[in-house]
Amino acid sequence: MLINQQMVEKAEKLIPSLQSKEVEVQDIIEVIADDASFQGWRIMQSMTPQVWKEQSYGKGDSFNVDFGDHYVGYVKLAIRSVGSPPDAPLKLKLTFGEMPCEIAEPFESYEGWLSSSWLQEELIFVDVLPAEIKLPRRYCFRYIKVEVLDTSVKYKVAFDYINCDAVTSGDISKVTALTPSLSQDIVEMDRIAIKTLQDCMQTVFEDGPKRDRRLWIGDLRLQAQANYYTFQNNDLVKRCLYLFAGMRLEDGTVGACVFEKPYAHVDDTKLYDYALFFVAVLHDYYEATQDMDTLQELWPIALEQLEIGLSRLDVRGIVTDDSTWWCFTDWHDELNKQASAQAVLIYCLKHGRELASIIGKTEQLKFITENIDFTSNASMQYLWDEKAGFFVSGEERQISWASQIWMALAEVLPSKQNSLLLTRLFEDSPSIGMTTPYLYHHLIEALFLVGNKEQAIAEMKAYWGAMMQDGADTFWELYNPNDKKLSPYGSNLINSYCHAWSCTPTYFIRKYLI
Repeated sequence: MLINQQMVEKAEKLIPSLQSKEVEVQDIIEVIADDASFQGWRIMQSMTPQVWKEQSYGKGDSFNVDFGDHYVGYVKLAIRSVGSPPDAPLKLKLTFGEMPCEIAEPFESYEGWLSSSWLQEELIFVDVLPAEIKLPRRYCFRYIKVEVLDTSVKYKVAFDYINCDAVTSGDISKVTALTPSLSQDIVEMDRIAIKTLQDCMQTVFEDGPKRDRRLWIGDLRLQAQANYYTFQNNDLVKRCLYLFAGMRLEDGTVGACVFEKPYAHVDDTKLYDYALFFVAVLHDYYEATQDMDTLQELWPIALEQLEIGLSRLDVRGIVTDDSTWWCFTDWHDELNKQASAQAVLIYCLKHGRELASIIGKTEQLKFITENIDFTSNASMQYLWDEKAGFFVSGEERQISWASQIWMALAEVLPSKQNSLLLTRLFEDSPSIGMTTPYLYHHLIEALFLVGNKEQAIAEMKAYWGAMMQDGADTFWELYNPNDKKLSPYGSNLINSYCHAWSCTPTYFIRKYLI
């Protein structure tokens, strides 16, 4: 790894203080199987918190608490014995869920390829009662299932409270209220998007506070855009930029993600598109802050990402597509990513061109401009299919939503043709579609870019609005209206239901609708 200790130290000095708010149980609920509800489960109140505090629970008993909203934080419990003095430890199991499925379906059924240790559960032994317990781990949830696995025949237990110290570095008082002229569904969508961003704002912009709980640059880019219009915690963006800049892979590539603990270190995951996005994040940060010192210090690393990206071009000027690379783009097993990677390269070269111009790097500006022309012309010569009216990708000349969306964002076509490209995309609807809010974000951004504001709003309402109808408290990592249990990990139990790349309706609303 390439370590710039000065940059890492600069990032560590920008660790934010976390705000804390104590929240209480709002309801005691049952989770009921219902094929008509999202993922086959719905909740129903079983008793009020006041009645619950009067109940006692023995071996084999259980109950579910509902905090009424999504939270990230540290759980506290107050437990006392009922009956004879305890003559054996209390054995409790707590299961945490962002969604009802997580407390309804046994974790033992999980067979996905991600580690089952991401599933949120806690086994507790209490030797002395009464007791006040603060769980050391941070959890991300709305619901908790509490199971009394064992006591003894002599006593039961009652709960005086189960509370959560919710934490975030997103100060909601910094967020301005929307204009009253906006429709109620837009206002509510904005609120949920802001809550999504807030719960992902910890000491870095996490991708998801349940999983993976780390800093990914693809998520950072979208979180930062939303942040500039809401919390304006620009030092947190700066911290993240310096973490990526200060710890790179051996060849100079910016890593795809960074860990904070036990010390700051970069993961070995290398993604072609994510490395290039360092340039776009830096560009957006400068545009929002006019922080010239940071721009000048980080520009050499941004330029290096462009050079590394260009080094993957073949003699034609097309990104080489083989088994030696990984480009994210979207979670779709059949998606060929050559064309979208080509477009991301052009998109980031154009952001780099603006930065080179701002800091007056004449030779670098010339170099970048020449490569924009080279890669754009190559895209039109080798990836544009005039007969089909679409960009193609890979040896099989695949036509996908992702390829068209990213080529539109890269503005490879003239303005009028760019707009027509998106019109054809909806008319022909290629079978290789979209699976994540991440790609849906870029579709909507492309629609705004070509001036199709009404369709952009309609698509945003259709997609994120459907999540709202399905009960989203925060917006999700994955959402396919036609397959609501879709998971690239083998089980919807491990999906993230508060995810960074899904927070961007607030960005669209506040940038384009106000």
